[in-house]
Amino acid sequence: MPRRKPKGWPRYMDDLVLASGATAYYWKPPSWARKAGFTARSEALGCDYGVAKRRCDEILNQQLDAWRAKGDASSPSSTASGTFNWMVSIYKSSPKFKDKELKTRKSYDGVLRLVSDYKLTDGRPFGTLMLASITPGAADRLYDRLKVKNDGSERRRTAVLAMTVCRRAWFVARRDKPSIVPAQNPFAKMELSHKPKATKPVGYDSLLKFVAAADEAGDRSIGTAAMIAFFWLQREIDIISRLSWQHYRPEDDPAVVQVWHNKTAELVDVPLYDDDGTALWPELMSRLAATPRMGTLIVMRDRLDRRSKVHLPWKQDYFRHRVAALRAAAGLDPDEKFMGLRHGGNTEGTDAELSDAQLRALSGHKTAAMVHLYAKQTMNQRRAGARKRLNARTKRDVLSK
Repeated sequence: MPRRKPKGWPRYMDDLVLASGATAYYWKPPSWARKAGFTARSEALGCDYGVAKRRCDEILNQQLDAWRAKGDASSPSSTASGTFNWMVSIYKSSPKFKDKELKTRKSYDGVLRLVSDYKLTDGRPFGTLMLASITPGAADRLYDRLKVKNDGSERRRTAVLAMTVCRRAWFVARRDKPSIVPAQNPFAKMELSHKPKATKPVGYDSLLKFVAAADEAGDRSIGTAAMIAFFWLQREIDIISRLSWQHYRPEDDPAVVQVWHNKTAELVDVPLYDDDGTALWPELMSRLAATPRMGTLIVMRDRLDRRSKVHLPWKQDYFRHRVAALRAAAGLDPDEKFMGLRHGGNTEGTDAELSDAQLRALSGHKTAAMVHLYAKQTMNQRRAGARKRLNARTKRDVLSK
């Protein structure tokens, strides 16, 4: 005689005692529904009765009821409590997500959507899975699938980011909902490996070619932005959205430009003149002297907006689109990205034998490790090092005689 289930037990949910002694729960649609065309398959629900019950009551049995009523087995709620999508919604509403820059939030949202929309073998989106049913093995298999696009090309970097963000989201949701989110994070301790492609530094000669192409195309502001990135070592987003005319030669100190680094929250007063009055950035300063003030920001779009008839700030996506076009027009290597200008400026500083402290003072970096990341090793640096060693050996030889 079948064992009677306790009151409130979900329809079509079974339990099974595992070898470890723990009780696992499963949902299995009735055979008559499968024969009649119901496509949802049996599902493992984990070992937490409360989570398994919610999954059955709020998702699975509602799917079955909807199919019986309308022939529609779509989920009534993709963010039901305890699902992966529900966890993502908690993470995205938390300060851990909201406090990040817009660019980072867009990137995180993209990889989370990639995971949520991934189709399992039974056709279900990964996002509808109950958290209790996601094992470390399932996370490993998901990572392996996401590393390869549908066309067979590799996207390891995207897959690594996806698993990293999933791990963060799980920990954040666990702190907020410890009674629902399992303690074991299946995305933790994964063996993720990705060696990012090093940013190619853009040298001074390439900078001049790019600026010339920008001026010829009528995008003078982009040429100005490139020079700011190279000389004053400011990041793209800070140049096009934060650097204003008030920062350049402010009333209380007209001998400096105030360069804000939002990533490190550092405001650097970069000197414009040497002790003897010599301009330290003559190319850029003369360019700014000839630049009309078209708005609050130094770098504004060169053409009037067709609707508002005013000069608007650059949007990052459009700015990058124009940069790519100008790079091609200048005949530069496609790997010479806008971010490479900042790397090129740092590398120029290292070639000039600036100390780590001097580079940090100019770039706004907080650690020597970050300086080394931006300032690439060059033949000039190696030659200078060899020259110093030669001079040291020669000096010793002279003293020994």
